[in-house]
Amino acid sequence: MVFFFNKRTETKQKDLPPKEDYDELVRLFKRCDVNNDGRLSWEEVKAGFRRLHSRFPVYRTHRAFQMADQNHDGYINVDDELDKLVTYVLECYPGTIKLRLI
Repeated sequence: MVFFFNKRTETKQKDLPPKEDYDELVRLFKRCDVNNDGRLSWEEVKAGFRRLHSRFPVYRTHRAFQMADQNHDGYINVDDELDKLVTYVLECYPGTIKLRLI
């Protein structure tokens, strides 16, 4: 008899990204803040995705602002909202951050 479904489903914990990848992305986006105002504009975030060699930097930037810009002011605050941006990037590129930054 052939079973199409597993009798027992196992739930895996999400693999946590390495701390080095998280820190590297924080440094990357802080370097993209070219005017040092503590906020990342649309162009600065798009430049970050270009440094990550994203195939669709405009789309990734749009999604990043949907995820991270909580107060909808058009900027991602480095102090408050950068964590959500980095989490989004880690979800987009799991395990490939070091390879993308070469």
